[in-house]
Amino acid sequence: MSAPLTASADPALDPLDRRIVAATQAGLPLTARPYHALAERLGLQPGDVMRRMVRMLETGAIRRIGAVPNHYALGWTANGMSVWDVPDKHVDEAGRMVGGLEFVSHCYRRPRRLPQWPYNLFAMVHGRSRAEVADKVARIAAVLGDWDGGHDVLYSTKILKKTGLRIAG
Repeated sequence: MSAPLTASADPALDPLDRRIVAATQAGLPLTARPYHALAERLGLQPGDVMRRMVRMLETGAIRRIGAVPNHYALGWTANGMSVWDVPDKHVDEAGRMVGGLEFVSHCYRRPRRLPQWPYNLFAMVHGRSRAEVADKVARIAAVLGDWDGGHDVLYSTKILKKTGLRIAG
């Protein structure tokens, strides 16, 4: 796993902030105390690194710090984006319900593209097999009940590397 930072193009970053972002944008060190390891590498105090990162998050200079697991390496080889046709007047509530399920990694609304694409709610589900994903999709269908106007599952066929904006150190 890594913990990439997504930095804005905000010129308000001072040179030290830029060094911290450049040193972390490919991932935090995989240690019990990653900020301490980072501070040591940059010749800083751990508290200074953590305070600066919190400030950059609060000001929007960086948008997030998050783990990006490699699902395949963890044994989750069946990764399916479930797509749902939910009545527009219920899609926000449906999204909250589905997004709250412990096995849904992310859930969001997207516009329909009628007549070819009737789906307006997307929910990512991971499993160790397609049968496991199908079981989880059936659980989503049960949660949606009559709001399920049809659904499908689009399975991943390869890993796409996700990265945010990169800045030079």
